[in-house]
Amino acid sequence: MQTYLVGGAVRDALLGRAVKDRDWVVVGATPDEMLAKGFRQVGADFPVFLHPETQEEYALARTERKKGHGYHGFEVHSAPDVTLEDDLRRRDLTINAMAQAEDGTIIDPFGGQHDLERKLLRHVSPAFSEDPLRILRVARFAARLEPLGFRVAPETNELMREMVRSGEVEHLVPERIWQETQRALHEHRPDVYFRVMQDCDALSRLIPPLANALTSNANPAPLRALMLAVQLSSHTAVRYAALLGGLDTPLAVEDLSQSLRAPNDCQAMAILVATSADDLLGPATEDPDLLLAVLDRCDAWRRPERFDDLLIAIGALGQATLRELDSHSIKQALEAARAVDPQALMAEGHTGKALGEAIRRTRHQRIATVLKQNKTGNHHD
Repeated sequence: MQTYLVGGAVRDALLGRAVKDRDWVVVGATPDEMLAKGFRQVGADFPVFLHPETQEEYALARTERKKGHGYHGFEVHSAPDVTLEDDLRRRDLTINAMAQAEDGTIIDPFGGQHDLERKLLRHVSPAFSEDPLRILRVARFAARLEPLGFRVAPETNELMREMVRSGEVEHLVPERIWQETQRALHEHRPDVYFRVMQDCDALSRLIPPLANALTSNANPAPLRALMLAVQLSSHTAVRYAALLGGLDTPLAVEDLSQSLRAPNDCQAMAILVATSADDLLGPATEDPDLLLAVLDRCDAWRRPERFDDLLIAIGALGQATLRELDSHSIKQALEAARAVDPQALMAEGHTGKALGEAIRRTRHQRIATVLKQNKTGNHHD
């Protein structure tokens, strides 16, 4: 029974990057032996165990055989006679198919160290093509490692193109697409994630309007907006909305978000950007009626923090399309309107429907005052 550190921890250590998660492979053991040592089994489909003290994952060496389409179409074989090399061969990229023995020796049967030096993302074997999720994983690694100069190997890109042509991408599980996309949005260069998918023709299957934008422009506004949003916010919803919100109509953005299985907060933010960006980047700061309507539409009264995030996303889209967002005036107007006190209006005798109308009228007056002051240059911070 031998234990090896594998995958990302070995890769990141060789790159001089911080190692966050450590995964282990155990060769020559059975599930019963692992349980006898106090490990707790967590893998339903194949034997993965948590270490009794560190809680790190220890997987028994395994092989996989394709038996159907998509991520779940695999038959897993795990037994004491499965070698370390057998286990490493089923991995996606050579830089992820290295192991480290307990004495520190690097086991590298597929040239991962050489590809680290050449800064190449290269597939381990033709079996790569059996799992369409690997296209997204390669794109995500490209987004992470692009600042170090990494690129997808030409032969791997060609294999990914063939996977798209064969229709294998159609079997991607939507939840997994979102999982990889969300992770990519938090990498150093999330735009590279979408560019790599465009290069292998996968993007047209997953986000058609973004693929169209990239076809006509090497650096389209949605990707510029995304990269500006990355500098301004760490929130997934803001980054996602900056990317998608300017791509299409609100209804199309909603349909696309649902097909991507984006969570509700991301969907809502992207739809709000699609619905309100043109107003807030255009006439709303000169039109109290329009600004009040936008604030109502965005529920800025009850969700001011979300509205702040919305302004960041729209501001990024504005910069990308050479339109300036007067967020100062918008925030001032909202603050003044939110300060309207229903209790004071009730004390004046307003009740029921009349109270609602009085609140709205007073909010409108305050918005109009702020916009007028700012227009004439008399605004105060």
